[in-house]
Amino acid sequence: MSSIISFKNINKLAVPAIIAGIAEPVLSATDTAIVGNIPVHGTESLAAVGIVGSFLSALIWILAQTRAVISAIISQYLGAGKLDEVKTLPAQAILFNIGLSIAILLATVPFIKEIFILLKAEGVVLDYCISYYRIRVWGFPLTLFIFAIFGIFRGLQNTFWPMIIALIGVVANIIFDIVLVYGIEGILEPMYLEGAAWASLCSQVLMAILSLILLLKKTDVSLRLEKLWHPEMKRFMIMSFNLFIRSFALNTTIILAAREATSIGTNYIAAHSIAIQLWLFFAFFIDGYGGAGNILGGRLLGAKDYKNLIAMSKKVNLYGIIVASILGGVAVLIPERLGLIFTKDPEVITIFKSFFYLVVIALPINAVAFVGDGIFKGMGETGFLRNVLLGSTFLGFIPTLMIARYMDWKLHGVWIAITVWMFIRGLALLIKFRRKYYPLATS
Repeated sequence: MSSIISFKNINKLAVPAIIAGIAEPVLSATDTAIVGNIPVHGTESLAAVGIVGSFLSALIWILAQTRAVISAIISQYLGAGKLDEVKTLPAQAILFNIGLSIAILLATVPFIKEIFILLKAEGVVLDYCISYYRIRVWGFPLTLFIFAIFGIFRGLQNTFWPMIIALIGVVANIIFDIVLVYGIEGILEPMYLEGAAWASLCSQVLMAILSLILLLKKTDVSLRLEKLWHPEMKRFMIMSFNLFIRSFALNTTIILAAREATSIGTNYIAAHSIAIQLWLFFAFFIDGYGGAGNILGGRLLGAKDYKNLIAMSKKVNLYGIIVASILGGVAVLIPERLGLIFTKDPEVITIFKSFFYLVVIALPINAVAFVGDGIFKGMGETGFLRNVLLGSTFLGFIPTLMIARYMDWKLHGVWIAITVWMFIRGLALLIKFRRKYYPLATS
């Protein structure tokens, strides 16, 4: 088993996972960058993308946690040498995932104006939020379908094909964005903000089709509903429910942060939107090692190889911290250049530069939290992950945000609160892992 946790094997899993993982934030960041440079109401359009992006991220990441559950169960059975026993589970899991996503989509669409008003959008920004959301939201079930298939590949210790799908999706989205947002002279009129929404939807359709084809061609997984109820579906649903609650707490943080930034002013939510896009990009980059921890954690737990489980945990945490530090070291040197990717508004850039160092400082802390999340998901510790997020959100982030509002720290306060939130998450996971799994390795 020692070869499984070698530097080569960990990075063989992590590097493709990094590329696949950043697909969604890159899609959103592409929209943000192109929309921020629209010649008509560019700042208002950027604000709308930030608000809608925060809300959609909340919906997607609440339900996309089933990806980690599918991966965990399959990898555990792989480690135990019983993979044949779960070949029919993925079809039921995917059907459950898509059905639930459609139900939530239909429940939110009629009230979308009220939701964005609650998020402090008004005037032109509110109108743009509604028009952008009404198109992009239909990619929601497709995204969850793609993530579920990515989870199957991960459980089978394969991150290569998700990487290929993600790369094709990103390139396609950039091409669609340029063509639909700015138009083609004499052929296609510029669609501006709505063009960005259509670009994202088209790229998601393409990725969904590729995911289905590769799953059927490259694996032995069956998508036929051969049994009405697989024995592992109960555990799948319990673990998924725990991660739904966890993601609800996680996205409460993201939405409250966006709401706080919106209440300060349009230029502030625009600057915050840039920072959150970069934060998500860095997060998914670092989370590649969380993905490797997820894949290997489940397999080593299934094999009851606790010594290598601990050794793997140390390695992926170290690699994650190193990558986070490199990213932060580069980013802190070029904040203005990063901001100019998304907007040319000088006031927005000035606000962004004033607090961006806080985003950078938190990156190593984020690495510990993200890698720990991945390992614990792979081992099926979803109940503990749920409790950690609830505690860090309601006992860490929200009280800090309230203090920051009282002290009038503006966006500095928002990002200090996010850093406190991440610190509590990482520390809780380190303590739990050491207390539970170190004794198992010595017994």
